[in-house]
Amino acid sequence: MPPASESPTSGLPTIVLFHSVCGLRPAVHAAADRLRAAGHEVIVPDLFDGRTADSVPDGILIKDEIGREELLRRAVTAVAPHSDRGLVYAGFSFGGAVAQNLALGDEKTRGLLLLHGTSDLAEDAVADDLPVQLHVADPDPYEPHDWLNAWYLRMRRAGADVEVFRYAGAGHLFTDPELPDYDAEAAESAWKVALGFLAEL
Repeated sequence: MPPASESPTSGLPTIVLFHSVCGLRPAVHAAADRLRAAGHEVIVPDLFDGRTADSVPDGILIKDEIGREELLRRAVTAVAPHSDRGLVYAGFSFGGAVAQNLALGDEKTRGLLLLHGTSDLAEDAVADDLPVQLHVADPDPYEPHDWLNAWYLRMRRAGADVEVFRYAGAGHLFTDPELPDYDAEAAESAWKVALGFLAEL
């Protein structure tokens, strides 16, 4: 039998995929299906209890209404039954920030895939040899260059093995076909690179 951290059909690691501030939209389910088609088991928590938004500003209102501590509690609760398996954490925008926070707090983390979003790091953060890949629009109003440069340096200082891919002219959530930010070329390019990254973990 394969190790518990791996999909029984492919031997690839299990992925926890967190949605953006727009909630658990069809694009998130489509992304999960894409990952499953590549052989991964995928867990897709709904941190907003079914609520969705059609824009980032509207989604931020939902996020702020629920509150950071409650959202983190929901994320930890969703992941707890699976964390011993050695998970790959992934997320879109706000979901990327959630994924990063959980990944850095889980010593069994196999990898971290960030699409459109990052989170701050504590000065004493440790991510020894953690494979990390970020895909982000260039420029991105929510992930400005100065922030990303500082984030990259802190991740490297924490010990992570970091790759950053920037997509010129794409919108913030450029992988969601139902949002104005969508960029088909950038989305397909990002997924091709991301699937290669995940296959090597």
